[in-house]
Amino acid sequence: MTRASGPTSESSGVRIFPPGVYLAGLIVGYAVQWLWPLPIDPGRGVLSVRVIGVVVIVVAVVLQASAVMTFRRLGTPINPTKPSTTLALAGPYRFTRNPMYLGLALLLAGLALVGNALWPLLAVIPCVWIIHTQVIAREEAYLERKFGDDYRTFKSRVRRWL
Repeated sequence: MTRASGPTSESSGVRIFPPGVYLAGLIVGYAVQWLWPLPIDPGRGVLSVRVIGVVVIVVAVVLQASAVMTFRRLGTPINPTKPSTTLALAGPYRFTRNPMYLGLALLLAGLALVGNALWPLLAVIPCVWIIHTQVIAREEAYLERKFGDDYRTFKSRVRRWL
């Protein structure tokens, strides 16, 4: 655990609500699916696709819950618009720097698989791009400024997504 020295009011500069990006992707994806239905598997494999979707959703929920509990245990805000007080290095942060965003992407993918719906599955791509460019890039620059070498070491050890 690494703490920032002294109080700070600075933040990452993130201006969007990350869960809202994935929710919008889900809504738009299913709206397009309703207008132009494209199944992931139009044949006999639908049950397999749905079972895989349930497994992916369970993994996403466990990953999200673990990341949130890690932040709460450390006393640092989950909201990316608030100043970080501590680097999270334990729990899911041992293998991904962004377990919350990864969990949301997996949740969207899992919901698409359960619905056997290709458009919401494809919506994962622009959602991840938006999160990467508008959230993660800002957060990483902020954390590097704030925590310096501690964050750079973490970054060199742990991958961004997986």
